Parts: sequence; C-alpha cells; structure tokens
Amino acid sequence: MRSGGVFDQPGHAVRLKEIEEQLSRPDAWAEPEKLTPVLQEKSRLEAGMERLSRLESAYSDMKDWLGLAQDLEDQGGDAAELEEALNTLSGQIDRLAELLEETETSLMLSCEEDHLAAILEIHPGAGGTEAQDWAEMLQRMYLRWADQHKFAVEELDYLPGDEAGIKSVTLRIDGENAYGLLKGEKGIHRLIRISPFDSSGRRHTSFASVDVIPDVGQEIEIDIKESDIRVDIFRSSGPGGQSVNTTSSAVRVTHIPTGISAQCQNEKSQHHNKDSAMRILRARLYELELRKREEEQQAEYAGKNAISFGSQIRTYTLQPYRLVKDHRTNTEIGDVDAVLDGHIDKLLRDYLLSLHDRNGNA
Repeated sequence: MRSGGVFDQPGHAVRLKEIEEQLSRPDAWAEPEKLTPVLQEKSRLEAGMERLSRLESAYSDMKDWLGLAQDLEDQGGDAAELEEALNTLSGQIDRLAELLEETETSLMLSCEEDHLAAILEIHPGAGGTEAQDWAEMLQRMYLRWADQHKFAVEELDYLPGDEAGIKSVTLRIDGENAYGLLKGEKGIHRLIRISPFDSSGRRHTSFASVDVIPDVGQEIEIDIKESDIRVDIFRSSGPGGQSVNTTSSAVRVTHIPTGISAQCQNEKSQHHNKDSAMRILRARLYELELRKREEEQQAEYAGKNAISFGSQIRTYTLQPYRLVKDHRTNTEIGDVDAVLDGHIDKLLRDYLLSLHDRNGNA
C-alpha cells in the first residue's frame, strides 16, 4: 500500500507547482479534453494537502485544550470552566478521530482506478413493482450519500417502472475517490419489509442488483476498433417529455468480440446518447481487464447470475425488526432509516478494511 504518498506534503507541493506551470502555458488550453487528467490530479493533490492541514490543526487544538484542562485541574480552577474545557476537549478528540478515519480510508484507496468517477447501475430483481420500488429506494440512498459528500451526479440512463419505482438507472458519480469508495456496493441488495403494495399487509423479500464500474473517460487509453462495434438505434421507452420517446434517438452499442453492451436513451439527441453509451462501454471494457487481473478478488461477484436468495451482499430488514447487515464484513447497523437516507460510510469503510486485510494476508 502506498501509504507514504498521502503524507508527502513537500512532494505534493512540488507536483502542484509543476501542474500550475503547465496550466499557465499559452497553448495549454488548446485541447481542453487532454487537460482533464491533469486537473483531476491537481484536485486530488489539493484535497490531500488540505486533509493533512486539517489533521495537524485538529491535533494542535486537541493538545491546547488538553493542556488547558490539565492546568485548571492542577490549579483547582473553577469547576464550570473545567467542565467546559473537558467538553470541548471531548469534541476535539471526536473530530480528530473522524479525520483519522477519513485519512485511513484514503490510505486504503491505492489502486490506479480508485480515484476515478464511478458509473453505478441499479436493476431490480424479479417481483415487479415491489422490486422496482426497492431499486428506486437504493437510487435515493446513493443520491443522498453523494449529496452529503458534495459529489456531482449525472444521470446517464433511466427507465421508470410500470407503476412505481424504476426498471433501471445508470448514474455517473464524480468526487474524490468516488469509485474506490463505492466499489464495494457491487452485488445483490436484499430488502425485507411489509409491502406497501400488498393490501393484505404481508411481508415481502425484494432484490436489486448494483453494479459499479470506474469511469475511465479519456484518462486511460482503451483501443476500440470501429469494426468491433455494432450500433443499434431504437425509440426510447417510458413517459415522454420534450420528444424524448417520439423519435428513434435511443442508442445501444455492442462490443462484438466480448458481447458487452451499453445503452442510453435519456437525451433527445442521438449523438449525445451514443456518446454516453460509448462512455459506459469503455468503462465496462476497462472493468473486464481489471477482473482478469483480479480473478481471485472478484470470485464472489463473478458468481452473480440470479438476483435472488443466497447471493446478497447486504440485507436491509424493516420488519419484524430493523437492521442492516453486510454479509461480507458482518457489519450491523440498527438505524435503517439513516442508512437508507445515505449514511453508508461505515459500511463502505468496513468493506475497504476487510478488502485490505484480505489482500494484506494473501
């Protein structure tokens, strides 16, 4: 693990200066698309330096309040002042612990693709409206999580359910280490609840699959020959709006050698839909190469054939009790509402810890 890089503030400062010099050249912005990887690296370096600065500041503040509390206690100071100092010290310790956890998480994200944006897809399992509603609940959970972290979200593809929920959705989530943080969400998610769609009030079990792949963009070279691509044009489905489903603008691209395909139907423009579909296809082909290099690590997910019993990575139980359990890490959280409202950082972090321990012991 490349732990030293996170704390290499002098090295980061030198590299930032080099990037700023590169960006200040007169011809630097002639081809803006080529600067995307450079700007992303600049953002990562600045975030790392800011994190270290916050750590140093929090540690310094904690020491100051600890010294003040000790002085008040040794000198028999005012009880109210001592209590205030101890309460503030406790808050500073909590803040420092939070920053240390955040830094530890960054240390575990050392793979080349971890810093990339994530393309996240959600598909309901069998079960009609019940499963489609569960898929939409998961979409809301990830949108809330992204909003909490101030990550940008772009909807690449969306197919609404027949009565409620969604049949599928593809989101691009962009922020610091977005793919690295979300990669553990890949798999089957199970919901147990009393169905709001069952007039008899019976308990139902629903499944939805989540797939997460790194958005390689222009940062990583992937050679896709035109002769290996088949492009199909069709009419968008779902409710209309601005002529979205009244013209043949939806696009599906298929990589013939691998059989991998991607589609997009969100935009009125066939050209824009093709660009989005190609972006997803490039990401899937890159992920295929990653899986070839990490077959052992991906073995659990490779067996995901049916969105059904026995294959879930996580269970969200609303009745007869309330509990979220990750079956890979045995992490359990009783506040189900908070999890479904996007507070999933503990689940993400515990998965990364288990992955790091497994790789470290391999």
